Amino acid sequence: MSSRTDDAQGDSTRDARKKFSDAARSFADPLVRGLVRAGVTPNAITVFGFILAVATAILTGYEMWIAAGIVFVVGSSSDMFDGSVARMSGKATRFGAFFDSNLDRLGEALILGAIGVAMAREARTWAVAMAFLALAGSFLVSYTRARAEGLGVESNKGGLFSRFERLVLMGFALFLGGWGIAIEVVLTILAIGTLVTFAQRLFYVHSVLRDADGPPDAR
Repeated sequence: MSSRTDDAQGDSTRDARKKFSDAARSFADPLVRGLVRAGVTPNAITVFGFILAVATAILTGYEMWIAAGIVFVVGSSSDMFDGSVARMSGKATRFGAFFDSNLDRLGEALILGAIGVAMAREARTWAVAMAFLALAGSFLVSYTRARAEGLGVESNKGGLFSRFERLVLMGFALFLGGWGIAIEVVLTILAIGTLVTFAQRLFYVHSVLRDADGPPDAR
């Protein structure tokens, strides 16, 4: 029952994400075509996005919250272009996808780590704990998916938070960094959401592999 419920929730969530993605793509397509004509490579866009993530982390470390939020939005927006440029230019490669995924994870780690450092400087223990729990949850979600796919299981079905939701909440955290306990609230939601997603995907993979393997005495 829980597996079917997770599938239904996952289908609903994926439909909403697909609608947003389609709308964003229709807006971005003219820009993508311009980048392709200019000879911009997908990996160059990936590196550009990572540089902006580093800049976001530095601004966050100095508690320049609004500036950090703006740079973060620009960097996150550029993330939708590398894959589109790769497909439109015929330069999509498996290494490119691997490279992009790893720099995305590193960028998230730097930003959440910088938030944790900024909060530690103000002795806001709860915010520090939530920032690093969110960081751990983010890596666990990604690792679970990668490990499951290595076993032949599509593990991105279901789950409360995808990368999109994480980025939205990280953006809120940055823009609300100077507004009292608002950042604690956002970081708590982010931490809980990523850890719940990890647990959901873990149970989903367990269910799929259990059904595929059968009971121990059947082998």
